Amino acid sequence: MKVVLTKTIEALGHVGEVVNVADGYARNYLLPRGFALKPTEHNVARYAKEKAVHEALLEEREEQALHLRDALADRTLVFVRKAHDDDKLYGSVRAEDIAAQIEAEVGRSVEASRIRLEHPIETIGPHAVTVSLYKDISVELRLRIDAEGETPEEDAQEEG
Repeated sequence: MKVVLTKTIEALGHVGEVVNVADGYARNYLLPRGFALKPTEHNVARYAKEKAVHEALLEEREEQALHLRDALADRTLVFVRKAHDDDKLYGSVRAEDIAAQIEAEVGRSVEASRIRLEHPIETIGPHAVTVSLYKDISVELRLRIDAEGETPEEDAQEEG
């Protein structure tokens, strides 16, 4: 059965789209809950405006994600943490810490769940994480974890 969606349903489609679904799904779930209507000419025209607004919103989100990707692409986030002598951190750097640092440096918030971090970072040194910004837009973000009280210049002088 064909229906026009009145709400965006993740696995099915967006507002204003005419989709083909199983008869029982339409009759027992979508239509009674007001998630869809029969695709009459009037209903399709009625939700066309909402569909255009929704598409504009999606386009704007994609554009913002591209700008954020460009802002993060050449950036290295630096974290200073207390560490043991063997370069292990007392605490760890988590996705929430990275999200907060991005917001502090770039001024744009990123959900911590969008930062692909298999486990918290627990060692000093360079690290890389992938931040999924929107759909297929992601950025490889460089991190540098420094020990508290040391600076990279001091390390370079000690090695030289």
